[in-house]
Amino acid sequence: MQIRFVLLLALLTAFPPLATDMYLPAIPYLVEVWGYPLSIVNLTLVMFFVTYCISLLFYGPLSDRFGRKPPLISGILLFIAASLLCAFSTNIWMLVGARIIQGMGAGAASSISLAMARDRLERGARERVLSQVSVIMAIAPMVSPMIGSLIMEYLSWSWVFVAQGLMGMVALVGVFATAESHGGDDGEPLAALLQKYGRIFVNRRFMGVVFCNAVIALPLFAFIAGSSSIYINRFGLSENVFAMFFGANAFCFMAGSMTCMRFGAKWGTLPMISSGYAGIVFGGMLMLLNDFAGPLQFAIPMGIITFSLGLSRPPSNNLALEQVSRDAGTASSLMVFSYFMCGALSMAVVSLEWSNTLVYIGWLSLCSGSVAFTFWLFLKKHLCIVQGTS
Repeated sequence: MQIRFVLLLALLTAFPPLATDMYLPAIPYLVEVWGYPLSIVNLTLVMFFVTYCISLLFYGPLSDRFGRKPPLISGILLFIAASLLCAFSTNIWMLVGARIIQGMGAGAASSISLAMARDRLERGARERVLSQVSVIMAIAPMVSPMIGSLIMEYLSWSWVFVAQGLMGMVALVGVFATAESHGGDDGEPLAALLQKYGRIFVNRRFMGVVFCNAVIALPLFAFIAGSSSIYINRFGLSENVFAMFFGANAFCFMAGSMTCMRFGAKWGTLPMISSGYAGIVFGGMLMLLNDFAGPLQFAIPMGIITFSLGLSRPPSNNLALEQVSRDAGTASSLMVFSYFMCGALSMAVVSLEWSNTLVYIGWLSLCSGSVAFTFWLFLKKHLCIVQGTS
């Protein structure tokens, strides 16, 4: 039973990377066919995450009020419908609009899946399960670009979104087959539920961990938005080879999560997070020292950065949830909102006409890692390792 639950959590949490990474090989093609610059075509990425993030703020309170399954099922149905709209898009603006709706639906999966883990699992089991979810979820960005490139080769880009709709249908069946983990807060008005954000915002321990997690998302999302242009246009790789490089980077995230799962109990939560933040700083420094003569000169430091993210993210997510004793749906929504909103900002900025996008990503890694690591050194002295109060 727990294996099924872990697989469902992994699929729900993977909605954003699956909805993004499978589509990446098509971006250079759409730039050429539709005749728009990368900054416009990348709006299909940026606006997806913006509306995705905004929707998170509503799904969390709704799941606290009405239970986890009703808003989750509604969101997945919206995601499926929007995926079909994407598939039938005939111009860039129609695709951007459909992606906005798709982002609204995807928000239910990510926020409510964390709340379900908080409902059903005790502290020790939860950190282990979140590590397992991270490992499984890392497979998504490894295989998604490969699937997308194969679809591009044998069918067309629109079939990428048909495949995403099918993924949503699988998740929908899984949710229907899973027991409700939170019955809702009967009698509490929705306006009072929105006040939960006030309680969460004044929880300085929780907000501190969320801030660190959000800051370190910047280089990863800059890489996601710029990777197809970097590998295909700058280094001249084919879509299939690009998918292999992108998958290798995703493997680094999985390796970091597996390391956390294997050695987390031995090393401890705080040292694991500290090591992850320090690794992002090191990866940024290494990237800035490169001449980028070939794709490996970029892939290796980026792999170190992604490994470090995989190492720190499961324990830091669990640590943030430990700082609250109620309002888990609202707290998890705010966690994911902060992470992906920073990611959307990073995607928008990296899509501008930089003289050297690779150097920009290097500086972004160095600066974001340094800010998070410095703030973390102060914050960790005040955290509750057992459940706190909100």
